[in-house]
Amino acid sequence: MNYRHAYHAGNFADVVKHVVLARLVEYLKQKDKAFRVIDTHAGIGVYDLTSTEAQKTGEWRDGIGRLLDAALPPQARALLAPYLGSVQALNPEWVMSRYPGSPWLTRHLLRRQDRLTAIELHPQDADRLKACFKGDIQVRVIELDGWLALGAHLPPKEKRGLVLVDPPFELEGEFGRMTDGLARAWRRWPGGIYALWYPVKERTAVARFRDDLAALGIPKILDICLGTRAPSDEPRLDGCGMVVVNAPFTLEGELHILLPELKRILARDDGASWTLRWLA
Repeated sequence: MNYRHAYHAGNFADVVKHVVLARLVEYLKQKDKAFRVIDTHAGIGVYDLTSTEAQKTGEWRDGIGRLLDAALPPQARALLAPYLGSVQALNPEWVMSRYPGSPWLTRHLLRRQDRLTAIELHPQDADRLKACFKGDIQVRVIELDGWLALGAHLPPKEKRGLVLVDPPFELEGEFGRMTDGLARAWRRWPGGIYALWYPVKERTAVARFRDDLAALGIPKILDICLGTRAPSDEPRLDGCGMVVVNAPFTLEGELHILLPELKRILARDDGASWTLRWLA
């Protein structure tokens, strides 16, 4: 797929991923006890929407650009407020020039007692990520293969938190790595929340991924999917999904409010759709 993120920052897939991420972080904040977020494929932290890469595709205009311009009912606007507030923090005048990656978004939402571990394999991206959080004692940036973090860094000392798995899908076999990685991580820390992002491009691979997850024997696996256009026989990005393990009891109800609105706003044609179902 070659999902080099500088080209795609702020697109519809980012909106879906970051809306779910923000709701999960907000849920964890309901208790005073500290928690940790582990971002296994963190990227560079903040993306420049005026860069050559972002301008080449302009995908953010059909993602966060549409959402910012949309009229929203009160319930949906309230649920989106943490996410949209993070975007606005980078763009105070609502003139979009920067977009927060998942580690920056997470850090913006954390309280003083909470922590973030941001993991990135590519040396140049890891250096940019370290520069983004230089001097921030609540953030630890590690240059490491994110798949290894699902073993070595679990469970966190806080014993509460979230693991975000958002691979770039540049290599074959990412769906298998996610399934195997989740199984390994859950054995080490069955009480953690896990959020796994995936593209909807090759539908046979997506269906197999869901079946493999259901067969793991892990309870409470919620599958969230948004399609922005009708399925095509051509290999193209028609939608994306998030699998959430140990989904908070509040999340399903929130998504029943948010997903219809996101479909309405982000739809590319009349074939747009959303689904929300329990795999286990």
